[in-house]
Amino acid sequence: MANLVQLKFNELAPDVEVLTTAGQPFRLSSLWQGRALVLAFTRHFGCPQCKEMLDQLAQFKSEFVSRNLNLALVTQAAPEAARQFCDARAPGVTCLADPERVAYRAYGLGRASLLQSVLSPRVIRSNKRLEQEKGWKPEMPPIGQDAFQMSGTFVIGPDGRIRLPYYYDDIADHPPVELLLRGLMGMDWSTPLESPIQPE
Repeated sequence: MANLVQLKFNELAPDVEVLTTAGQPFRLSSLWQGRALVLAFTRHFGCPQCKEMLDQLAQFKSEFVSRNLNLALVTQAAPEAARQFCDARAPGVTCLADPERVAYRAYGLGRASLLQSVLSPRVIRSNKRLEQEKGWKPEMPPIGQDAFQMSGTFVIGPDGRIRLPYYYDDIADHPPVELLLRGLMGMDWSTPLESPIQPE
């Protein structure tokens, strides 16, 4: 596999063609026309951390809308499997299928190392917590899904430029919904930025 390049602040977001859950071609750029987009990539459907991420995003969907933020999920599943999973975990959220993982590669999302996945102390703690709280255990991925595929979350402005590229340190490292809703220091994601976000 060719070396993947992670996207940086203010770069143009890749306008990749994926599939709807009905199997129709769909260009990502249609999602950031007129408002900022939160584009979240899932891992595989047996991943407890992905279920937690989707539940959190679905829970705050109305607040995303009220803040003029579009929200979409990219899965590595085939369209029908993506539809079933998203209907169960994130009803009403735009869900897309990328079984060839074209968009994953375009956004610089590669495969996790053992340290980022099964050997990570944070992942071990997360698995234990989610089993205790939700009854979720790590499961093998459905056929065709890569167990080591990494996730990522990107905020893309209406100009099609990356406002926030969030690459996970490990598979349990999804961004807080608070960050996505309000931005760092309460910024407006739809406002063009002149420089990367820096803490004061």
